[in-house]
Amino acid sequence: MGIACLCAQSPAPGGVDPFKSLGFLEGEWSATTPASGANAAHVIGSYTFRRELAGHLLVRHSSSASCKGPTDFDCEHGDLLFIYLEGPAQAMRAIYFDNEGHVIHYGVSTPTPTSVVFLSDPAVPGRQFRLAYELKDRLMSGKFQMHVPGSGDWQSYLEWSGTKK
Repeated sequence: MGIACLCAQSPAPGGVDPFKSLGFLEGEWSATTPASGANAAHVIGSYTFRRELAGHLLVRHSSSASCKGPTDFDCEHGDLLFIYLEGPAQAMRAIYFDNEGHVIHYGVSTPTPTSVVFLSDPAVPGRQFRLAYELKDRLMSGKFQMHVPGSGDWQSYLEWSGTKK
């Protein structure tokens, strides 16, 4: 008895690389947060963006080497971000998981050749989340921000920067 495959078609019809616009993210990066901002934590760590599952996913794995923060800040934080296409000619999407049980679904845009913005669905009730990366002169900067309905601006929860290892 064979197993029926409900496999998605290749996300790259005609040999086009669907993750080409995110190529600047690939590799292992150092990350350091300033001891300021919404959580006042100072974290030193790293994250890696790499292709997985025969190039059908771009995955970010993160880890921290040292952390000093308030008692309510999770210094043992771990997370994964999966970037994917649901099918040919579909928009890029991402899904985030962490060790605290958070799951965030994102739409993905690349406003410039060296930046990417992950934006959660504004139709989902509650807070909206924005994750952004920008590469300038070999320095990668990142921000994780929240927007509460009824408030004006995005509030940064965590910001970091670092270079490729």
